[in-house]
Amino acid sequence: MIRIALVGSIGSGKTFISKLFGYPIFNADASVSKIYNSNKNIYQKLKKKLPKSFTKFPINKKELINAILKNRDNIKKISSIVHPEVRKELKNFIKKNNKKKFVILDIPLFLENKLNKKSDIIIFIQSSNKEALKRLKRRKNFNNSVLKKLKKAQLPLSLKKKKSHYVIKNNFKENLARKKVKDILNKIL
Repeated sequence: MIRIALVGSIGSGKTFISKLFGYPIFNADASVSKIYNSNKNIYQKLKKKLPKSFTKFPINKKELINAILKNRDNIKKISSIVHPEVRKELKNFIKKNNKKKFVILDIPLFLENKLNKKSDIIIFIQSSNKEALKRLKRRKNFNNSVLKKLKKAQLPLSLKKKKSHYVIKNNFKENLARKKVKDILNKIL
């Protein structure tokens, strides 16, 4: 099995591109959302660590945003509780799909959390900041202050690009993106 990881800025279109590969996808954002909505154990740990921030289960996005904005260390506290659970889900996903030719890893902090292996194929998804911001503003609960804090948790884009094997310039036009994905798969094979 070949692991293909997509890296890039927040809003660059990693999820959009990941769907074009046609192989099983591990989407870390979806995993985190599922954890917030269904994992009472994680909620209890968060409540214990940040008792004034979390008041009810499932975890409310507004409470999460307020906790992140309240104190810059809170994002680290939240991550220290949630990321190990995401890693478990990633491990289960890899195990479940170990007979597939490829798996796609849509993990925003893939390099930051040192999830990469030497044999992984890393693809940098590049898009204009203007287009990415426009798309992010359409998301429910968009908050520019949280976006800035999340970006600070990421490696510089120039470093992500340097560590990547391929670059997809994403203009959010499906035909062009699909062609680039096909070209990369052909090169890998």
